Amino acid sequence: MIIEIYTKPTCPYCHRAKDLLSIKNIKFQEYDLIQSPELRDLMVERAGGLTTVPQIFINNKYLSDCDGLYFLENTGKLDKIIEENK
Repeated sequence: MIIEIYTKPTCPYCHRAKDLLSIKNIKFQEYDLIQSPELRDLMVERAGGLTTVPQIFINNKYLSDCDGLYFLENTGKLDKIIEENK
């Protein structure tokens, strides 16, 4: 399973999303758009035009932003998605 997350270091939503993934012991590949601004266009394309960070992908498919990630967690769906994508 591959989790990718596009972030910016000053983004509180990025920190929240990474914290949730870390608490759940879910390893992820982080792409810092400040260090690698050339990845921004790729992120927007992959996320269907969404431009905010974080944008999170699982196995090369769009998963969610931070609010959506917490929604999935709070409704018990995140664990199921993770399990299905192992």
